[in-house]
Amino acid sequence: MLGLMQDQGLLISSLIEFADRNHGDAPIVSRRVEGDIHRYTYRDAAGRARRVANALDADAIEQGERVATLAWNGYRHFELYFGVSGSGRVLHTLNPRLAPDQVVWIANHAEDRVLCFDMSFLPLVKAVWQRCTTVRKWVALCEADALPADSGIDGLVSYEAWIGAASDRYTWPALDERTAASLCYTSGTTGNPKGALYSHRSTVLHAFAAALPDAMSLSARDSVLPVVPMFHVNAWGTPYAAAMTGAKLVFPGGALDGKSVYELIESEGVTLAAGVPTVWLGLLNHMAQAGARFSTLQRTVIGGSACPPAMIHTFKEQYGVAVLHAWGMTEMSPLGTVCNLKGKQLALPPDEQMKTLVKQGRAIYGVDMKIVDPEGRELPWDGQASGDLLVKGPWIISSYFKGEGGDPLRDGWFPTGDVATIDADGFLQITDRSKDVIKSGGEWISSIDIENIAMAHPAVAMAACIAVPHPKWDERPLLVVMPKPGTHPDRADILRFYEGRVAKWQVPDDVVFVDAIPLGATGKMQKMKLREQFRDHVLPAAG
Repeated sequence: MLGLMQDQGLLISSLIEFADRNHGDAPIVSRRVEGDIHRYTYRDAAGRARRVANALDADAIEQGERVATLAWNGYRHFELYFGVSGSGRVLHTLNPRLAPDQVVWIANHAEDRVLCFDMSFLPLVKAVWQRCTTVRKWVALCEADALPADSGIDGLVSYEAWIGAASDRYTWPALDERTAASLCYTSGTTGNPKGALYSHRSTVLHAFAAALPDAMSLSARDSVLPVVPMFHVNAWGTPYAAAMTGAKLVFPGGALDGKSVYELIESEGVTLAAGVPTVWLGLLNHMAQAGARFSTLQRTVIGGSACPPAMIHTFKEQYGVAVLHAWGMTEMSPLGTVCNLKGKQLALPPDEQMKTLVKQGRAIYGVDMKIVDPEGRELPWDGQASGDLLVKGPWIISSYFKGEGGDPLRDGWFPTGDVATIDADGFLQITDRSKDVIKSGGEWISSIDIENIAMAHPAVAMAACIAVPHPKWDERPLLVVMPKPGTHPDRADILRFYEGRVAKWQVPDDVVFVDAIPLGATGKMQKMKLREQFRDHVLPAAG
């Protein structure tokens, strides 16, 4: 027997229509690439999203065809999120931090039909447009009078002219909720990037979970600043979750330096901000130098890579901001876990709480996870056993776009490539990426643990730990350090900092100092480049 409930699909269009009807006057604030501040409401956004849908109809873009974006976080990008997917097309967020050849490869692989871009990326578009063989229409996200006469791009139109000619009346199609909604490619650290193709169902379910109290805890009382880019796994789903809850949205555009982010947080009463550790490093450095304080910020979601415990402590102890340490990946839409304490842990002393808060957290409803040994046997949740992390759930991929890479699953589980422990309360701790873990004399050394200790040193701005060959121990850890401005730490000073914090055999054999650590397109450290750079590094004889 089936239940007697109405059968209405979980569709992205329902999110913006709900926001229009129930939170129509809630503000959406954007710092535009032009530098000014733009303000309007969910009701305005909904009307303009319907114009987008009509404009795509007028251009005969078929359902299922891809519409690409090269854009920062802003109100026009937000409109495309709903106008493209809601009308049955697939929104494809291209990463503008990629090299031109990578952008060309991905756009052609996705077979993008329309490409909308911020004017700040005009030089990149000029470099790639003739090689993007499937794109039929190029749209600059600007006013008609801001369109350059000498762009050199055939048929280039302004976004405002494009949607301005369309009606704001539109009936969203009643799609199957499993219809493809958006496409995001992995960073492609090895081989070509692969596409994760999200559905309406997976996106809406992910938005529900992201808004839960033990996740981001979003509500109509929040002012949300997604610093994580909208081209990076759909800004971790925050645009959808914000529309679902009616939270005020504050978009930073491309100004992600510490001063600009801080000023936006203060001027717009931001209560929740989300981003990667490298962005928050810049914010905290600005605040320390300026002697600044937060007046409204209550919590920040930090993910993308492991958050150093020193950063969690600084936010909490110096500024009274709770850090929600999170973990996920492109293939997971991306949220998998968020670190919120359980009720029984609230009475623990602060130092005991911190031992949990530095972990990546508990699985949110919809995500199942397990750790396994090399033979695939499940390991216990005891906080000690370490193994390969596998996940499954309704917003986790079953295969990559166009079947690239073959079947990625193991008996229905997706192998994340992370090595982790899970404690008895279900708290996940990523100990390393499987390709980054260091095997020394048959024992494993977590590069993340070594990096976290270095990051607590007062003179260290950023640190990366990599393995280098050793004639006796196979591999030994090398620490690469970027000092804070105005400081001059030396090797002995850094290595002394490890005394009493790890076993002696886990202490790095050497330290090298660099002006900058290479970061990938999503703000993660590129250890592959460091391994290449220091592959011939000779460790001290005593190592």
